[in-house]
Amino acid sequence: MTTIVDKGELKSRNSMIATYLVIGGAVIAVMMIFGVLMLLAQGGVLDLSPAAFYQFLTIHGTGMIGAAALAAVGLMWYFLRDYVELSKKVFTWNLILFLIALVMIIVGVFSFEYASAWTFLYPLPALSAGAWGIIGALLYLGGMLVLGTGFLLLYIDTGRAIIRKYGSLGKGLGWDVISGKKDVKDAPPATVIASTMVTIVNTTAIVAGAVVLIMNVINVINPAFTFDPLLAKNLTYAFGHIFANAIIYMGVIVVYEILPRYTNRKWAVNKSFLIAWTMSTAFTLVIYTHHMLMDSVMPKWMLIMGQALSYANGIPVLVVTAYGALMIVYKSGIKWDMASGLAFLSMFGWSVGVVPAIVDATIVVNHVMHNTKWVPGHFHMYMGLGAVVMLFAFMYYLAKVDSNLKPNGLDKLAFVCYTLAMISISAQFLVSGAISTPRRWATHFPEWMGPALFGAIAGVFLVIATSIFITHFIRYIIVRNKTGSDFYERKLA
Repeated sequence: MTTIVDKGELKSRNSMIATYLVIGGAVIAVMMIFGVLMLLAQGGVLDLSPAAFYQFLTIHGTGMIGAAALAAVGLMWYFLRDYVELSKKVFTWNLILFLIALVMIIVGVFSFEYASAWTFLYPLPALSAGAWGIIGALLYLGGMLVLGTGFLLLYIDTGRAIIRKYGSLGKGLGWDVISGKKDVKDAPPATVIASTMVTIVNTTAIVAGAVVLIMNVINVINPAFTFDPLLAKNLTYAFGHIFANAIIYMGVIVVYEILPRYTNRKWAVNKSFLIAWTMSTAFTLVIYTHHMLMDSVMPKWMLIMGQALSYANGIPVLVVTAYGALMIVYKSGIKWDMASGLAFLSMFGWSVGVVPAIVDATIVVNHVMHNTKWVPGHFHMYMGLGAVVMLFAFMYYLAKVDSNLKPNGLDKLAFVCYTLAMISISAQFLVSGAISTPRRWATHFPEWMGPALFGAIAGVFLVIATSIFITHFIRYIIVRNKTGSDFYERKLA
């Protein structure tokens, strides 16, 4: 069907989306630079003090996930608004709170030397052995609370909108179709299903994060206030693991939306698709426990569950999505461009990145590998070649449909450069893990330096490629502001 949208209203909406993406993309590029600097230090080329290294580590992890989540939620909002009525005020407030949080975190890390990494594991924020003080800890923890508040407001709004349209979040996941109460032709669109899943899991994650952040803040102000460290670790990883994973579940919406438009085929939503998303909703909420496999004090049933469900979690949605992407493209006569090519590449990154994650989720392997660079290896592949590529695909898609700006040869070169560089960075982490190189160490023995230096060189090319992607999107913003948008008639798949 075709939806007619007021030209001025659409221009205002898309300007907000563009702001989300350019801020998210710029922060991601800067965080990549911090990553290169850390690898250069571990490779023995850059003389970086341990204090500075851990500040870089803290800002790199926090900033990368926060910025990717910001851009991903902009992507989700852009497509979800075609199906439900969302609040632009809430969308705007999320951006404002993100920027406030960003300033607080940057000041806390670099002006007050806060460096606990994104995990802020209790009681580290309050007990730093003099590495940082109360103000730095409060700025970082407070910034994370502000950031979470913005995202929580936005997910409450998406939940409200989905419930208003479909009656409940369960119906947003298609439970009435799964149970046979409705025909499959009446199932919600793939975008609504993915958005419902993300709304459920991220609302849960942010609430868990808020609880442990507030307890940490109280402990920093009043050290006499204490709480169970094991509970704190569970809440911290429940927050961080779910929130980071949800980025790819928001990003995959671009695959569901643009591949059908490029191939002139409808993305099939059937019972298998609905069941897969329901399974992933449940699994995503509990598989953070694979981060606790080295904690022998954890209940054994939780560790077994963490291993078994970590195996299962990556399979349902990935399989139906990867298979669906292959089938929708097969013999479709699709004309490949940057947007469709990046969207398809992201499916490769997601599929391959899951493999080392599943290996690490095996208890006997985890006991040996989890505190090595094997873990950032799978994570960089899963996120850098999967989720972040989905965001770049959306940038090129939006530039195309909203301004008809065409990529040039440099963009295509950046595509190849980014792919090879991200594979190289992920591979050097995995190789480092295989030779038992510990993660989070500021300095390496000479035997560990080779892969890190290789990764740093690849990282330089990654930053260049990412800068080209973002430059193209900034060109779109400039062109759009000069000429205005004529694309106020939007066709829905």
